[in-house]
Amino acid sequence: GKRTLKASIKIAIDMVEEGLITEREAIERVDMSKLTQVFKSRIDPHAGIKPIARGLNASPGIATGKVVFTVRDAEAYSRKGEPVILVRPETKPEDVRGIAASVGILTTKGGMTSHAAVVARGLGKPAVVGAKDVKIDLDNELFKVNNLVVRKFAVITIDGSTGNIYLGKVPTIKPEIPPEIRKLLKWAEKYGKHVPSELKNLI
Repeated sequence: GKRTLKASIKIAIDMVEEGLITEREAIERVDMSKLTQVFKSRIDPHAGIKPIARGLNASPGIATGKVVFTVRDAEAYSRKGEPVILVRPETKPEDVRGIAASVGILTTKGGMTSHAAVVARGLGKPAVVGAKDVKIDLDNELFKVNNLVVRKFAVITIDGSTGNIYLGKVPTIKPEIPPEIRKLLKWAEKYGKHVPSELKNLI
């Protein structure tokens, strides 16, 4: 949890200050993927924006991007620097490249142990799975939620911490980052250790 993670970071920093370990060794002791899970942005509850649908909160975090329905599109548009959300009935092992290229994943089938959920968690990508109210029409590259039609390239936001799905970009609140964690992230950047993008934005 958050407390034990904070404590372990504080101990590592204290040890550096006492000359017992180096900054580089301190970084090696901290699991960056755990940090991203603890310090995630949240949807602003005061924005009053209602979700269009809901699924299972399979992998935490918020992702806003353009809807795509194929791995090929996910890869092509992410190469152009476009954030995309891959929307599929479910994902299969051959879809991994598309998941990696997307900022988030939305599926209409499957549960917490489905392929999409497991891969997204492994990659630290937000995912909402098993959103049964979302009806995908792959031939016409759109999905429907009741009377609402969402076409390819429309912008949606998914919240993998709650399972909510929103139309458009939604206001978010950044988490408070304790100073010792900020210090550790700066060290990580200094020594070229990979810092996940959502943490970089918080430094």
